[in-house]
Amino acid sequence: MATRPSERTLRSELLGRDVEFNYSETWLAYSMLGLRVVMAWVFLQAGLEKLFEGGLADPLAWSSVGFLQNGIADANPLQGVFLFFADFAVIVDPMVVFGQILIGLALLFGVFFRFAALMGAIMMSLFWTAAWQGGLLAGFPMSHGYFIDSSFVYMLLLFGLGAWGAGRIVGVDRALESSDLVRSAPWLRYLLG
Repeated sequence: MATRPSERTLRSELLGRDVEFNYSETWLAYSMLGLRVVMAWVFLQAGLEKLFEGGLADPLAWSSVGFLQNGIADANPLQGVFLFFADFAVIVDPMVVFGQILIGLALLFGVFFRFAALMGAIMMSLFWTAAWQGGLLAGFPMSHGYFIDSSFVYMLLLFGLGAWGAGRIVGVDRALESSDLVRSAPWLRYLLG
């Protein structure tokens, strides 16, 4: 099968079957950059809204305690974990606020992208499990269906962007990967991309 110059063929094995298809490198790059910017915006906006919830006079007025103590369904099998987190809001709150801001900035500028994507996916997995209104036997019900919500979708998007190394597309990671520091410590490449 002939491909155009900007096209490549992806060949892989998926679920025990050979998979092969052509894709456009140009459109793949644009789509990854677009998804990267959108995910950066999701994190940045959420973090900045929390940071300035009390206005400039009272930054960090936001607290997770109300949600952690009252927003997790009684039938959620992880309710006890979230109640435990509520006892440590003095640590959890800045981790959420500044974590979202730093993840957003790292995704936007493509710096330590894989690490930021992993941290963002972990955060999204926590938000996803907090939304469960029941356990496995109930089908992990959520407010608007079963099992899947926006946090789950964001988690998968971050996984895909990290797997493709989207931080290299118009990102700082591209320059970092050719730096002397990364050449002397190649394990850093696992955090970049």
